[in-house]
Amino acid sequence: MEYKKKDSFPFNFGGLPADRIWFTSDPHFLHANIIKYCERPFEDTKEMNQTLVNNWNSVVGEDDLIFCLGDFALGREKDCHHILQSLNGHKVLIKGNHEKTVMKKSFNIDEFDGGIYELLEIKVNDEEVANEFQDIILCHYTMMTWNKSHRGAWQLFGHVHGMLDNSPNLSPNQFDVGVDSHDFYPISYQEVKEQITKQNLERVKNG
Repeated sequence: MEYKKKDSFPFNFGGLPADRIWFTSDPHFLHANIIKYCERPFEDTKEMNQTLVNNWNSVVGEDDLIFCLGDFALGREKDCHHILQSLNGHKVLIKGNHEKTVMKKSFNIDEFDGGIYELLEIKVNDEEVANEFQDIILCHYTMMTWNKSHRGAWQLFGHVHGMLDNSPNLSPNQFDVGVDSHDFYPISYQEVKEQITKQNLERVKNG
């Protein structure tokens, strides 16, 4: 089930401000086993949760917009709510394969004022690209193809925890925004743009 953005949500997905947009994926708040599975450098979930919260709030402003591309938390619903309330920014969730903690309780669903979606298409205002906006497809998973992929649209994903970083099997317009690939920080639109530009230049250089 999807949940649309609230009436009070101050952004338009058809024209987002480039300097206030952030992306992340797979924080796995409260999830003890992810520390072992992904060899995260934390002693326990308390340290991991606090680091993720601190990192998020150190870059995302209260009036910014952040898209989480899935697997937000695995644990007690009330603990998840406490974490959500401590995080800066207006929030959108793209559903991953571990979303029961969020989806079980309306008080957690309501924290995502921008809505909860299986897949979402957005446009970011950017005078440096064609038509002065960048098309972006947001999905928890990597995709073989996507809307306007042949016209420069990006596809951002998570799920793989950095396992596909620098993979030649991906399009240069695809990018993993998961925390395991970015030192456990969200990544800004500008940072994504720089990395995708670099990937395209390298693909041309290497044929």
